[in-house]
Amino acid sequence: MTIPDLVTWLKQRTALSILTQEVLQNLAPKLEERILPANQTLVLANTPPAGLYILRSGRIESNTEDWQAVGLLPGAVINLQALLLNKPVEQTLITLNECQFWFVSASEFRALVEHYPEITQAFSQQLAEEVEELSAQLAYEQERQTILRPYLVSKAKRGIIGKSRYGVRLRSQVKQAAENRESVIIFGEPGLEKDNIAALIHFSSPYRREAMIKVDCSKLQARVAELFGRAGGKPGLIEALGQGTLLLNNIQELSPELIPEIANLLRTNTYTPVNRSQPVVAHGGDPQDRATSEHTDVAAANVSTSQARIIMIAERKLPEIDSVAEKLIKVPPLRVRKADIGDIVNYYISIISRAKCINKNRITPEALRRLQAYDFPNNLRELYNLVERAIVQLEGCSEVTEEIIWPSQSKKKKFRLNLLNSYPGLRRFLRSPWWPDRINYGFTLTAFAIIVAILFIGPQNRQENFALNLFWAWWWPLVLISFPFVGRLWCAVCPFMIYGEVTQKLSLWLFPRKLKRWPREQAQKWGGWFLFGLFFLILLWEELWDLENTAYLSACLLLLITAGAMICSAIFERRFWCRYLCPIGGMNGMFAKLSITELRAQQGICSAECSTYQCYKGGPEKGEGMETDGCPLYSHPAQLEDNRDCVLCMTCLKACPHRSVEVNLRPPGIELWTTHVPRSYEVALLLLLLGAVFLHRLPELQENLGLGWDLSQFWTHGLLSVTVLSLPAIVPLLAQGIMVGLYQVKEIRKPSYFVKLAYGYLPLVLAGNLAHYWRLGLGEGGRILPVMFATFGLSGEGLPVLVAHPAVIAFLQGTTLISGVLLSLFLTHKIGRQPFSLLLPHHVSTIVLGISLWWIIVGF
Repeated sequence: MTIPDLVTWLKQRTALSILTQEVLQNLAPKLEERILPANQTLVLANTPPAGLYILRSGRIESNTEDWQAVGLLPGAVINLQALLLNKPVEQTLITLNECQFWFVSASEFRALVEHYPEITQAFSQQLAEEVEELSAQLAYEQERQTILRPYLVSKAKRGIIGKSRYGVRLRSQVKQAAENRESVIIFGEPGLEKDNIAALIHFSSPYRREAMIKVDCSKLQARVAELFGRAGGKPGLIEALGQGTLLLNNIQELSPELIPEIANLLRTNTYTPVNRSQPVVAHGGDPQDRATSEHTDVAAANVSTSQARIIMIAERKLPEIDSVAEKLIKVPPLRVRKADIGDIVNYYISIISRAKCINKNRITPEALRRLQAYDFPNNLRELYNLVERAIVQLEGCSEVTEEIIWPSQSKKKKFRLNLLNSYPGLRRFLRSPWWPDRINYGFTLTAFAIIVAILFIGPQNRQENFALNLFWAWWWPLVLISFPFVGRLWCAVCPFMIYGEVTQKLSLWLFPRKLKRWPREQAQKWGGWFLFGLFFLILLWEELWDLENTAYLSACLLLLITAGAMICSAIFERRFWCRYLCPIGGMNGMFAKLSITELRAQQGICSAECSTYQCYKGGPEKGEGMETDGCPLYSHPAQLEDNRDCVLCMTCLKACPHRSVEVNLRPPGIELWTTHVPRSYEVALLLLLLGAVFLHRLPELQENLGLGWDLSQFWTHGLLSVTVLSLPAIVPLLAQGIMVGLYQVKEIRKPSYFVKLAYGYLPLVLAGNLAHYWRLGLGEGGRILPVMFATFGLSGEGLPVLVAHPAVIAFLQGTTLISGVLLSLFLTHKIGRQPFSLLLPHHVSTIVLGISLWWIIVGF
C-alpha cells in the first residue's frame, strides 16, 4: 500500500481521522506491517505499551476479569490512550484469528506527538467530549438505578429440586424459556415459588447481565405512570429497564383499567407514556371516556417501543392476558410431586442448618412418609416453614422424627386413628396366612357345604333345623350389627366368593386360558340395577314362599348366589360378581359407609415411592411386601372414596412394601358428607330395603290397619307384597317434592338433589332391619343347642336356652329405632349443608317413617 493510500485509509477507517493531513502524512511512513497468528497475546494488561497498533484485518478480543469482553474490528487503534497519558495498558488483547497490523513504536510515536502538539489537543478535546457523554450516561444510569432499585431481583434463590417427571419437565420448560425472549405466563397455586422460576429463566438467559425487576400488579396505579412513565418527564420502569426482564407478579390482581394496556404491550411491544395534561385511557375503552382528538394525537406521537422481556405470574386465569402471552408454564403443585419431597426436605435441612450454624440433621423414613401423606395446600412455602419449625424443636437431636413433623390434616385424614400403628399385633394377624385364606379354605369352604346339605336333607323348619336357625336367627342380626363397626368385613370370608375362587382356579387348571377383562363401562352403568332387581325378586321370593321357615328354599337361595359367583369367576378375572352383581355385596357395600373403620392408603406415599402398584395389580415379593395376585375387586386403596368397594381382605396390606396401607378408626359415616359420590341405583336399593322392613312385618301391618286380605291367595299376596315394598319410598320422594315446590314458589335456597339427600335415611333403614331381626336373634338364636339336637333326631330337652324376655326385645327394638331416627336427622343435615328449616320436609319424613316402623315392630 502506497503512502497516499495509507493516509486515505487512516482518514476513512480509523479514529485518527481527527488529525490533520500533515500529521497523517508524517505518521504513515513510520508504520510497519506486522502479522500475528490466532490466539496470540497482542498486549498484556498492566504493562507499558510497546507501541501503537492499528488493526488492518482480523478480529481481536479483550481477555480480563476486570472488564467485559470487548471485540475489536479492522480500523481499531490500540494503545493510543496509554501512549498519550503515559500509563500502562488496561486490557489484555488476544487475536481471535490471523491479524494484520500497522505498528509504530512507542518512542517514534511520542516523538511525533512532541513535534505535533495538536495531536494531544485533538484527542484531549475528543476525550473531554467522551467524558461529558460518559457523565450524561452515568447520570442517566444513576436515575435508572434509582427507579429500578425498589424492584430489583438480585438472583434466583434455588434451582428446580427433584427427579420426578414433574420436576424434570419443569426444568426443561425453564431451559426452553431461557433460550428466547418470548413473553411467559407462569401459572400455579400459591406457595410454589413461581417468582424463583421467573428468576431462573432470566438468569439462565443470554441477558442475565441485564436488570430484572418484580412489580406487584395489585399495587400498580391505574394511570400507569409508574410503569409507562410520563411523556417528556420521569421515565417509567419499562424505559429504565432497557433489555432487562419485567416480572409482573399476581397478574390476576391487575386493575381492569390496565388489562388492555398490558395486553397491547404483550401484543405489539409498544406502550404510551402518560401525558402530563391527560391520562392515557385504556385501549378499547368507551369512546365517551377517551381524551379529545388533540390529546389522542399527542399520545399517538409519544408511542414508545419496549425492549424488555415480560414474564407474568398468575394464580388464576385471565383470558385477556392468556390469549396474547406467547408461552405458558404450569407449575405442578407439591401434592403431585410427592417423589420429590425427600430431596426438597434434605435441601431445606441443609440450608437451614447452615444458616443456624448447626450440624445437618437427618429425617427418618417415618417422618418422610408422614410428609408425603400430606397434601400441602400452601406447597413449598408451607413445607419450608414446617421443616424450619421442626429443626427449631430438635433441641440437640440428630434426627427429624415423626413426632415433631406435624402438618395439618387433610380432609381425608381428619379425625382418623391408624389402628395398625396403635396395635402392632393386629397388623401381624392381618398380614398372616390366617386372614383370610386359612379361615376361608380351612373352615368356611367346608362349613358352607355342610350347612347347605343340612338345609336340604334336614327338617324344614327353624325349630328343628339348626342350619336354618343359623342363617336367619344368627347370620342376619350379626351381619347387620357388624356394619357400623367393621363395614364389609363379612365379604372377606363370604362362602359365595370362596367357591367362586375355587371354580376359577379349577377351570384355569383344566382349561388353561386368559380370563376376560371386566366390561367396566357396562357394569358400572347396569350392574347396580341388576343387583337391585335381583334383591327385589329375592325379597318377594322370601315373602311369598316363606323362606325364613323353609330350609330347602333357603338352601336354594344360597346356591343361587353361589352359582352367580362361580359362573362370573369362570368367565371374568378376579371377583367381578362381588364388585358389581352380588345382591348381598351391594347391601353390604351400602351399609359399610356407616362404619367407624376404613381401609385406605396414604396417597402421598403411593405416588412418591410406588411404581409397581402391587396392591392393585399383584406381583412378586418386594421388600416388606408379600407376593399376591392383587386386589380381588380391582380397587386401589389410595383411590377409595368410601367403603363400598373394599372387602377388607387385606391383600393390599400384605402386598405394600412401603407401609402405606392404613386401617383407620374414624367418625361413623364421615365419607357421606365429605368425599362421597352418590349413585342412583344405591338410592333405589336403600328405598327397597326400607320397604323390606314393612314387607317382613306384613301380618302386623295388616292387623294394625284392620285389613282382612287372604294372604294364602298367591296373587293377592304377591300384589300386596309389591305394594308394601314400594309405598315407603313415596314418603322421602314426597318430602323432596315439597322442598322443590318451596324453592320454586318462595325462591329460597335451591335444595340438594334427592340422590344425594337420600343417603341421610341410611341409619334409619339399617336400624329398621336390625330392629326386625332382634326378634329372631334374641328370641330364637339362643335355642341353637336344642335345635341342633333336633336336627339329628335327638332330644334337646335340658340343654341351655338363652332367650331374651319380650320386654327386653321390645326395648332394644325401640332403642334401635330411636337411634336410627336421630342419626338420620343428623346425617341429613350434614349431607344437605343447609339450614334446619330448609331440610324440614326430610326431617319430618324421617320421623314419620320412624313412627311407622315403631308401630309395626314394637307396637303402641
